[in-house]
Parts: sequence; C-alpha cells; structure tokens
Amino acid sequence: MSFDFTQINIEKFQTEDAILSFISSQKWEDGYSCRKCGHTNYCKGKSPYSRRCTRCKHEESAAAHTLFHRCHIPITEAFRIAYTVCHDPGISSYELSRQLERRQMTCWKLKSKLMECLEKKGRIDVLYKEENRNKPRG
Repeated sequence: MSFDFTQINIEKFQTEDAILSFISSQKWEDGYSCRKCGHTNYCKGKSPYSRRCTRCKHEESAAAHTLFHRCHIPITEAFRIAYTVCHDPGISSYELSRQLERRQMTCWKLKSKLMECLEKKGRIDVLYKEENRNKPRG
C-alpha cells in the first residue's frame, strides 16, 4: 500500500464520496480481513464504503484505522489539511486554522498525527495505521 500523497490532484477530492471511495480502494487493495475475527468475506456496510464481516457482523468504515480515524471534522477538510501539510510540512497550525476557519487546536491535533507519520515513514501516508492491521483480536 505504497501511495504517494504528494502525487494526487486535490481537485478530484472535493466530495466526501470521492475521498471515501479513494480511501477504501487503497485500504483494502490487498483484500479485506475482519479486525475482530480475521474472516475475509464481507458485504456492504450501512455507511458509504464500509464493509461488514459476514461471520461476526463487525462493521468497519473506510476511515477506520487510518489517519482520519476518529477525526471530528468533515473528512473533506481533514483531507485538505493532510494535503496542505504534505506539501508544506512547516506550515503552522495557526496558519491552517486561519485558512480553514477551524480551531487552532483541531488543526494542531491532525497536524501532529501527520507529522508523526512523516517521522516514522519518511513521508505522509494518509492510510498510516498500526503495524498489526490484519491480526484478529484475541
């Protein structure tokens, strides 16, 4: 799942639908595996681009276990912040706050997550998540 975030055309990602479609295709490009039981068969979930395990019925959204996991701002704005930070890692959270008209602390939290990813992987990987992503919980 080596996707270079610097190569995207941000104009293609103006809607929640486009972003979730992109994230789900990248997230599950190697196939789906339920995080709860390890089963690989799924059906469509209740929310857009989510997947539901056919064995244990656990549902996982496209944004779960990505940089956008538990993000409390619209995914379109979070994606815009990720894009901006990727292209200008030195931008301050105050400047992001001013540009997007969001609280500075909100911008700081997401930027911190992005910078942690940058430090660990050497680039910003929007689909960054913990190392044992396909291990079933025991």
